[in-house]
Amino acid sequence: MINDAFSQGAAPENEADLGEEVQTPGSNPRYYQIFPTLTDVEIERVSRFGAPCCYATGQMLYSAGGLSPGMFVLLSGAIRYVARDGLGHRRLLRARVQRGEFTSDIGMLSGKPALVDAQAIETAEALVIPPERLRALMVAEAELGERIMRALILRRVALIEHGKGVVLVAAPDNARLLALQYFLRRNGYPHMALDVEDAEAITLLDRLSPGSDDLPLVVCPDGNVLRNPDERQLASCLGLLPELDPSHIYDVAIVGVGPAGLAAAVYAASEGLSVVAFDCRAPGGQAGTSARIENYLGFPTGISGHALAARAFTQAQKFGAHISIPTEVKALHCVRYPLEIELSDARRIAARTVVIASGAEYRHPAVEGLARFEGHGVYYWATPIEARLCRNETVMLVGGGNSAGQAVAFLASHAAHVHVFVRALDLKQSMSSYLIERIESLPNVTIHTGAQITTFEGEERLERVYYRRRNDPVESMETHHLFLFIGAEPNTRWLHTCGVSLDAKGFVLTGVGAREDGEGALRLNTSVPGVFAIGDVRSGSTKRVAAAVGEGAAVVAQIHQFLAAHAE
Repeated sequence: MINDAFSQGAAPENEADLGEEVQTPGSNPRYYQIFPTLTDVEIERVSRFGAPCCYATGQMLYSAGGLSPGMFVLLSGAIRYVARDGLGHRRLLRARVQRGEFTSDIGMLSGKPALVDAQAIETAEALVIPPERLRALMVAEAELGERIMRALILRRVALIEHGKGVVLVAAPDNARLLALQYFLRRNGYPHMALDVEDAEAITLLDRLSPGSDDLPLVVCPDGNVLRNPDERQLASCLGLLPELDPSHIYDVAIVGVGPAGLAAAVYAASEGLSVVAFDCRAPGGQAGTSARIENYLGFPTGISGHALAARAFTQAQKFGAHISIPTEVKALHCVRYPLEIELSDARRIAARTVVIASGAEYRHPAVEGLARFEGHGVYYWATPIEARLCRNETVMLVGGGNSAGQAVAFLASHAAHVHVFVRALDLKQSMSSYLIERIESLPNVTIHTGAQITTFEGEERLERVYYRRRNDPVESMETHHLFLFIGAEPNTRWLHTCGVSLDAKGFVLTGVGAREDGEGALRLNTSVPGVFAIGDVRSGSTKRVAAAVGEGAAVVAQIHQFLAAHAE
C-alpha cells in the first residue's frame, strides 16, 4: 500500500541543474528514428486525429507518473524532456523539441502514465492526439504510423536502458525484490535497484525507518513509497492497471496473455471485435521467460521470448485490445448469457465469448525443503536478473525440455559451470536436436542423465542439493542456485464454477472430445458453448510457440461463427 510521499518532483527552474543532454545524435545511432520530425504535409495528415492546444512558457504538458492527455505534435515554440526517478533525480533527455516532433512513448497507446516530464520552454502550440485517436492514426496511416510506432517503442527501450523510473531498495538476493524486478522487466517498465548498503539507500532508509518486513521499499516516479508491495500494489501505484467498464459487454474476454492469448487478442481486435484480456503476471506466459527461441518461423537469428511477447503486446494495444496486468481471474460463470469473468477483487466482466488461454503453471516437485528456498536459490525461470546473481558460480538445472535447453545455453555464458539433471537416459526424447548439439558443445556444461533431486539444504539460502542416479547411493553438490524446468500443470482451477470438461490430467477438452453428442462442435470450442480453449491449456495441443500462435489466430474465425449464430 502507499504509505508516504518522499519526493514531489517539482520542475527545476535552472536547466543547468539537469546536467548535459542525454539524447543527442552522437549518443545513439538510432537517434533520428527515436526522434523523427514530421513534414508539414505529414502534420496535415495527422491533424484530423487531434486538436490544437496552447501552452505558456514554463507550463508542464505532463509529468512523470501522471496521466497525459495524449501524444503532442509540436506546431510552434519548443518543449524539453526531463527523466526523473522515484528519488527525484532529474536528467535532461532532450533540451529542445521543435516543430514537427512529437512526445510520448509506447505507453500512450493504452493511456498509461507518462515516464518523463515534458515542459514548454517557450510559448508552444501543439496538436494533442488522445490514445484512442492515436490507435486510429496507426491503422489509417500505415506508413506514417509505422514511423511513429517505431519511435515510441525505441523511446521506452532508451528509458529502460537509462534505468530511470521506479526505484527499489533491498538486499540484492531479497526474494521479493527479485519478484518485483522480474515483474517490471517482463512488463517493460524502467526501474533501478539500490542495495541497502548503497549511500543513497542508507539516506532513504534513515528517513523512512522501515521495519525488517517493509523491504523492499519501492519509490514510484510520483514520489509515493510502497513498503514490501505485491505486484498488483506496485502496478496500481504505477498506473498500469486499466479502468474497465463493468457495464460494457465485450465480444471476447481472453484469460491469459501468453503467445496464444496475445495472438487471439491481436487478430480479434484487428477484425473489429471488442477485446479484453487478463493475466496475473506479464505478457508472454512461460514463453516470455525463454532466453532465445531459434525455431520460430521468420526469426533465423532467434528472438527472446520477452521481445516476442513485447511486440505482440504492443500489436494488441495498437488495435485497441484492453489488457489488464496483473489481474487474477477467480472464476468463470456461464449459467446465463452473456458469460461473466469474475476477478479476484469480486468485479465481474461480461463477454459474449471467452477464450481460455491460461496456459500452465510451473510444476513444483515433491522435494524436501523446496518451499523454503523458492526465491532464495531456487528459480523457475532464467532471466538477466538471475544470471547476474549466479555469475561465475556453479549452477544446477533440472529439466530436459526445450525451455530447459534454452536456459542452459543462456546460463552457461554467465555461470562458472552448469550441471544439468534429467530423469531420462538421454535428451533426445524431449529436446530439439539443435539445442542438444549446442549444450553438448559447451565446455562448462555437464549433463547428468537418469538423475533425480531428493533434498535441499541450507540456512538463509540454498547451500547444497542432494540427488540420486537410478539405484546408486545419494550424492550431493554444493550450489546456491538451482533452476527448475520440469514442465507445468494446466492452470484450470478457476474453471470449477463453469463445468468446462477436462481430461484426466486437467487440460481442457475441445471439439468433438468436449461434446457428448460429438455434433456441431467447433474445433476449439469447449463443452460450454461460446467458451473456447487454445494453447498449452488445451488437451492435445502441440506445446510450441508457433502452434499456440496458430490456435490464437484460428479461434477468432470460430468466434465469428459463434457470434453470427447468436446475434441478437
